Amino acid sequence: MTTALIVVDVQRGFDNADYWGQRNNPECDSNIGMLIGHWRREGWPIVYVRHDSADVASPLHPSSPGNEFKELLSGTPELLVVKTVNSSFHGSPDLDAWLRASGITSIAICGITTNHCCETTARVGGNLGYDVTFVLDATHTFDRIGPYGEEVAADELSTITGVNLHEEFAQIVSTRDLLGAAPEGSDV
Repeated sequence: MTTALIVVDVQRGFDNADYWGQRNNPECDSNIGMLIGHWRREGWPIVYVRHDSADVASPLHPSSPGNEFKELLSGTPELLVVKTVNSSFHGSPDLDAWLRASGITSIAICGITTNHCCETTARVGGNLGYDVTFVLDATHTFDRIGPYGEEVAADELSTITGVNLHEEFAQIVSTRDLLGAAPEGSDV
């Protein structure tokens, strides 16, 4: 069994702090790069997912330079999914159909943002029956304002995502634990 690495929305527009606000996890990009490098060396499948926002003011709108992938997403993925909603399973081409046709039943998720597109992808993947690994330190998010005006820090949101997903939708791991746990010749 091979695990596909699903790299969610690692786009330049998320570097726009004026638009998104304060972010957490400065090691996110480095960790994503380590995961991609490991998957490439092993010859395992990688899926890149790109969010094409319908909002013309968004840095992720297709007309914006922020829609482009960050440079750390090197090489050509086995599949490129383009979406306009949170879940990578609701884009084009159909991620679920591609995984099933490829005989892949296990996925590892990293990318941006922790509590939106990454968490939603993990939830849907778990509901579809995939063995989901969520690489929490290879994601990042931003401070948010709650429904009653309270500010919730990005680190707290990441912790909540880990708690929400753990043992219900996914196994929560760190980059180093995942890569360190992969014996030579294993399929992660």
